[in-house]
Amino acid sequence: MEPQKEYVVLPGTLQLTEDEKSQVIDRILKATNPNIRSVVVHFSHRKDERTYKFVPTMDQTAIHFSEDGNSIKRESEEAKKQFEERDRRARELALAEEAERKPELVEQGVSTKILKNQFNFCDRASQTFNNPMRDRAIMTEPPPIITFSSTATQWEIYDAYVEDMKNQQAAASKQRGAKKEEDKKKDVQQSIDSSEDILNSPSMLSSLKRMERMVNQNTFNDITDDYKYWEDAADLYKDDGGTLLPLWKFTSDKVKKKTVTSICWNTRYHDLFAVGYGSYDFLKRGPGMIHCFTLKNPSFPEFTFSTESGVMCLDFHPQHPSLLACGLYDGTVMVFDVRQKSNKPIYQSTVKTGKHTDPVWQVYWQKEDVPKNLTFFSISSDGRVTNWTLSKTELQYTNVIELKLTDEKDGKADPADPDAALAGLSGGSCFDFNKFQDSIFIVGTEEGKIRKCSKAYNSQYLETYEGHYMSVYSVQWNKFHPNVFLSASADWTVKLWEQNTRKPLMSFDLGSSVGEAAWAPYSSTVFAAVTADGKVHVYDLNENKHEPMCDQLVVRKAKLTRICFNPKDPIILVGDDRGTVLSLKLSPNLRKMTKLEEGKTRQDIEIEKLNKIIDVTRKDRELMEK
Repeated sequence: MEPQKEYVVLPGTLQLTEDEKSQVIDRILKATNPNIRSVVVHFSHRKDERTYKFVPTMDQTAIHFSEDGNSIKRESEEAKKQFEERDRRARELALAEEAERKPELVEQGVSTKILKNQFNFCDRASQTFNNPMRDRAIMTEPPPIITFSSTATQWEIYDAYVEDMKNQQAAASKQRGAKKEEDKKKDVQQSIDSSEDILNSPSMLSSLKRMERMVNQNTFNDITDDYKYWEDAADLYKDDGGTLLPLWKFTSDKVKKKTVTSICWNTRYHDLFAVGYGSYDFLKRGPGMIHCFTLKNPSFPEFTFSTESGVMCLDFHPQHPSLLACGLYDGTVMVFDVRQKSNKPIYQSTVKTGKHTDPVWQVYWQKEDVPKNLTFFSISSDGRVTNWTLSKTELQYTNVIELKLTDEKDGKADPADPDAALAGLSGGSCFDFNKFQDSIFIVGTEEGKIRKCSKAYNSQYLETYEGHYMSVYSVQWNKFHPNVFLSASADWTVKLWEQNTRKPLMSFDLGSSVGEAAWAPYSSTVFAAVTADGKVHVYDLNENKHEPMCDQLVVRKAKLTRICFNPKDPIILVGDDRGTVLSLKLSPNLRKMTKLEEGKTRQDIEIEKLNKIIDVTRKDRELMEK
């Protein structure tokens, strides 16, 4: 029998006749949406408009049906993975059920945990009422303002002082009457003084300093973030270059027309540094200034000291960070204690105590020796290298060596220049002591020669290095290698030397007068120099022996005079002849460090790296000479 078909009509269904069902109805789809008005305007609530504005375009799209599907083809990779996962779960479930029936399978390590239906869950939601917002406003009356003005003459001030003196004398006579009343009055007076001097108390000064630092940190928030987190992303795509990011500028109104002659970081507090201000234009002599800035407050110096003559050099003591030695243009050396509030130095050289007769170009603190004597060295254009000892009342001096123009070795003078002995002493411009042999130091002279000297021999030089043709502005031993040092001169060159070779190993022409060159504290092959055209040159001999890794213009219409690396952070400071110190951050390519190896220290790795460069340079020189 054939099954019978019975059509069921659902209630509410539209009933159509056969003619209506066979009727064809044409529908035309247009690009315009009939539910949107032809002319649409809206009201603009802006203060300067407050009017109805015409909307030229409206969205004409009308979606009639939309459904997201989750079907995939059986032959696709995703379908195969789902089938495999389903089969694996079925096998595990069957094996777990069998393990429940057979205990021996459990002993073999088969799990009896049967997976439950992971879709057996339900969602629950609840809705809470939002409490209405409440605004409160309070209006206060401003305090009354009274304007008071008066004039004072000289005799009125004198009469007031006389009357005040009489009152003080009368009060003093009354206080002599009874000791008990005197003690009570003293207690009351002390309480009054303490309440009146709260604005000048040390605690108030400390609080104001902290508040000032917080305000400056908020003001220079973007620079602070760059100082902490900035890393140049371009260094990842280049190996032969880097950049310097300018950070804070340190200056003040008192030193705008002065030249930055010295920059020195504090040995304990790595955010504190001292700046000396003077002048290299010797026709414009004037007073000097010392500012101690901190990276936490770039807007104003922490400490300020003024001198009668221009400041030429500075140096912090390595063990006592509060002691600051400085040399002046008139030949005076001073020692300041930054903890004291007074502007006067605690020690100062005079004519009686061996004061220099020419400008002092550099000072250098010696590490504290066994007898606990604080000593430092100074070099001047008068041809003397002097050792100064801090006694109880004054500075005591001892001449370490006098820089003669003749090269004396084994007691014989140089016959090439017989008239040099009549010219006097050679002018010293810079010096530096070896970090590994405290008795050995090198001296740069105004004639362009570099002398190697010793504290034990004050009558002759150990060695003379010739290569510069103008005054040597700075010399500095390498911080890792005991035999390598660097020199910078006004002849536009920076030269690399080894103390056992009289000729320079390398020479770098920077195209302008070099103010100073300094080694980096983190690598034996990285050094930087500043030039009179406003550029900072950063070299890494391990990456490129001939070209700088960075050659960047940092100031315009000014000459750079000094540069100094921060001993801890990747920051350098540069000073110019307009009294401004600019802080710069090194990009990652400019501060690469060699990875440590097992059984080797950082110093061994840095010495080995620099020795390889020296050996290659010597071989190249021998090939060129052949």
